[in-house]
Amino acid sequence: MATLLSARGRRQSAAPAGPGGEVLLALPPSLPATLGCDAVGVPARYGFRLLSRLPGDGCVFADTDWWWWIVPAGSDADLRWPLPACYAAGGYVPDRRPRLIHRPGTTSPYTPPIPLYLMICQLTGVAPAWTVPGVGTRL
Repeated sequence: MATLLSARGRRQSAAPAGPGGEVLLALPPSLPATLGCDAVGVPARYGFRLLSRLPGDGCVFADTDWWWWIVPAGSDADLRWPLPACYAAGGYVPDRRPRLIHRPGTTSPYTPPIPLYLMICQLTGVAPAWTVPGVGTRL
């Protein structure tokens, strides 16, 4: 809880709403998204458990129903994020007034996607699965 921005007296909100009722999660200017920016959302009931267990948390946005972790663009390549998780390419999420609630202690806005994926799989009871194209075995 100590890392929540509300405790620091400063909050960052999402950018204005765009077409389709979506907003772009606006990162603090001091945390450039040099690898592009996508977001992974989970229902709020999983939020605190994920935040407390993940190593190297990045920026986390939340509203009353969803929490969104910032991940590098393309973090959905060759894997399926398990339901009820939601992958938001480009960092565009439904406009429910998400606010930045966690800012990392580093200069990177990202949460490492593989630990996040594995934790979401564990919390939802789904076995992790991904494919690597062009990789095979020879016997």
